[in-house]
Amino acid sequence: MASRFQAATLVASPSHPNSVAWSDENLIAVASGHLVTILNPALPFGPRGLITVPKSEPYRIGVVKEEDLLSGTLLPTTLSREPRVCVRSISWSNLGMAPNAGCLLAMCTTEGRVKLYRPPFCDFSAEWIEVCDITDRLYDYLESISFEEQDIRPSEISHVPGPDHGSLDGPLDSVLEKGHKRKRVNTSGIRNFGSETSCDQLSCYKKGKDVNAGPSGSSNVEGQYAKRIPENSSLPLITADQYASRSAMLSSLVVAWSPLLKLSPETCPVPENNSSNQFSLLAVGAKSGRISCWRIHAPQCYTIEQSKVSNAVEFIGILQAHKSWVTTISLALLSSSDSSNPQVLLASGSSDGSVRIWIGHGQELLKSSEVNNAPFYLLEEIINMNAVPVSVLSLMPSLSLQKMLLAVGKGSGAFELWIGDTSAKKFKRGGSYDAHDQVVTGLAWAFDGYFLYSCSQDNFARCWSLHGNSLTEVPIPSSSPGLRSFSDLPDVFISCLGLVVSPSNLAVAMVRSFDVNQLDHMYEARLQKAALEFFWIGGQQKDILSNTSPAFNIEAFPGFSEKDLVNWESNILWSLKLYENLDKPLVLWDITAALLAFKRSAPHYVDHILVKWLSFSFADSQVEHAIEKVLPHVCKCVNKASSRQLHILNIICRRVILSELKADEINSNLLDLGGLDEADCAENSQLNLWIELLSSSERELRERLVSFSFSAYKILGSNSATYSSKPGYWHPVGLAQMKQWVAQSRHVREQLRVLAPEIKTCKRINNIGVAKKRINNIELNEEEKCSHCSAPVPFDSPESAICKGTQSNGVYEQRHKLPRCAVSMQFVIPFKTSIKTTMPLLRHIAAETAARISSLPTPGVIIYGYYIRQLKQSEEHDYHLLNIMKFV
Repeated sequence: MASRFQAATLVASPSHPNSVAWSDENLIAVASGHLVTILNPALPFGPRGLITVPKSEPYRIGVVKEEDLLSGTLLPTTLSREPRVCVRSISWSNLGMAPNAGCLLAMCTTEGRVKLYRPPFCDFSAEWIEVCDITDRLYDYLESISFEEQDIRPSEISHVPGPDHGSLDGPLDSVLEKGHKRKRVNTSGIRNFGSETSCDQLSCYKKGKDVNAGPSGSSNVEGQYAKRIPENSSLPLITADQYASRSAMLSSLVVAWSPLLKLSPETCPVPENNSSNQFSLLAVGAKSGRISCWRIHAPQCYTIEQSKVSNAVEFIGILQAHKSWVTTISLALLSSSDSSNPQVLLASGSSDGSVRIWIGHGQELLKSSEVNNAPFYLLEEIINMNAVPVSVLSLMPSLSLQKMLLAVGKGSGAFELWIGDTSAKKFKRGGSYDAHDQVVTGLAWAFDGYFLYSCSQDNFARCWSLHGNSLTEVPIPSSSPGLRSFSDLPDVFISCLGLVVSPSNLAVAMVRSFDVNQLDHMYEARLQKAALEFFWIGGQQKDILSNTSPAFNIEAFPGFSEKDLVNWESNILWSLKLYENLDKPLVLWDITAALLAFKRSAPHYVDHILVKWLSFSFADSQVEHAIEKVLPHVCKCVNKASSRQLHILNIICRRVILSELKADEINSNLLDLGGLDEADCAENSQLNLWIELLSSSERELRERLVSFSFSAYKILGSNSATYSSKPGYWHPVGLAQMKQWVAQSRHVREQLRVLAPEIKTCKRINNIGVAKKRINNIELNEEEKCSHCSAPVPFDSPESAICKGTQSNGVYEQRHKLPRCAVSMQFVIPFKTSIKTTMPLLRHIAAETAARISSLPTPGVIIYGYYIRQLKQSEEHDYHLLNIMKFV
């Protein structure tokens, strides 16, 4: 296997397939035993987020007779003894689903509970916050329809069990919403895939004592459940089969998010609950073979100040997908010419070996609510039932190949390839591959379907290249830029429980468990249970290379062959081209990390790649491909480039080219370029070209934002009553500071100088209930006061602010320096800044935030207070994205 370039240890070991997930905001979640560890790949050994599995509470689904406890249906549940609840499945939502414009994380435990979590809004807290309990809502729905069982007569309703029959507790934990409380119990533990019979825990009570206690004679609920049930409560007396059926409905096994669905307001009006037309689906597979579908709407506005902001979570319906356990789910958008009604593909696999593909339409999914049958229709059953359980699925639409690719991993260690025709919506088998000796625990597509990576519990990871309709195994690249040494990390792995590809497809993260028997039981075994490893895959060969020689000196790059360098160049340029699509979240961590690694040993190779990218994206073919020629040409034509291109350029300039310089030096242009010897003169001249290009790009983006803000203010002023009633409309902030910036700037567009005097100043009015005065909520107060000493804060620079300080004996003292927001130009205070934006900004602010998080040394939501950028996609103007990256 290729050598890793970085790694991070975990305090608990994963126990189920697909135990690692990579979010659109560049955070990695690992389902490590009894908790979920969330870390930043830019600093994997730094601060981490955490989700601990809460204790369970039984559901009141009914009582059975005591003699039924040893029946064939309930015997596995009765004998079950699981020591600890663990995380079974995790899945990230798209960017913009969390109240802070980030991602939501769905988690499923071995008890079957499914919950949604969001990041904390404060750097002082590492524990993520629960947003919604999906299982509680599913229980409420099933209870309202009597679990679809109409054969329970009123006479069979029984009170609290006495000597004649036992009480049966459900397998799942619960947070009661109807006033009655239940004691929490731990009822599930860890089992290897394919060996589970049930994760339910059954307790029988007789005369207030637990007769199903463990070897020590203790009870999981201490024999007090019968005393805690109110005397007037009643539970239905049900059969063993009915209890097993109800328990299977509530016992979830796997969760999966769909991509973000965006419906046009013209073709599909806003729902009655005032939620947005942008939503994602959460599919939850259960032991009953059913998939419950949930619609989670994107927030109308974002904030880090209001901690109780919740998403609109709606139940769509239940899909009877299989006759046995649903073990894996994968969703993808189907490419279609009708963008107003997107189509969703849902692939589901079962423990009985069957795999089915379902299709749903966006408009039906938006309108559906609490129906027994979810609006998904069977498209194809690609694998019939057999004796081999399905462990993982990976469904991916390939735009370049015009195919829908599906990889099916099995418990036998083999996987199958299925290729779908996007126009005919039909799948055909591409082959079966005996890749591993044990269960396949991870499948991940890379480079738009050209490569497939697989891993298994046998501790092997393999790479497969797609040629036509078949796969061929190829080696994972061994050459790695910036290879680090991890001598303190023991190389005694026993299994691999999942892998995932980075956002730009240049790296792979893999989670593997240690062999505890080979670790030092005094030190290592206590702290190290598993490790998350990172491998470079940027040297993977996609196409057959020509015999032409590269335009750089091979001798200057020791350890890399000519083929490796050409592959890296091709893949980096492909990744940069990928981000020109505005729907692609802008996370450049792996690109910048790879370029930085090459820069340390081969700076000319980095210059060669970037000049080639600038020539393709900004310059024309007549410009000579030399850095001294390309940079001045690009500097002159930044006004013709898209905002997304300028955004990428700014990130590369700050994170790669000018990485040795501090942000203040770049922002203020106070660069101490003197003191360099003659040998550094050429490098100094080239550095000045990059700084000039960065300055031109950021100035262009700032002018676009200011122009758009002024225009939005005029529209709001002339149509305040109309636009104030529309949800998701943007109200710009910082207009007074923008006016001052235009007045102080020498080189700005004439249109800005004409628009600036039309922006009138006024005091802020908090009466947001009156529609006609909604425009007054836009803050135009030119006077700013320091939050530390209440001294005036003059506007001297859009980058930072210095208050006048307190006056003592005619002398100003205690002056405070405050950073300014790069967009609103208002100074901000950490932990006290309310950042609010609206639905038209969802995609772009979220993408910009992801890129920023990937660059920061430590992830945290508080960066919204410092670095929020406001932007909007417009049909008339190209104000797509703004990220000046001032403080990164």
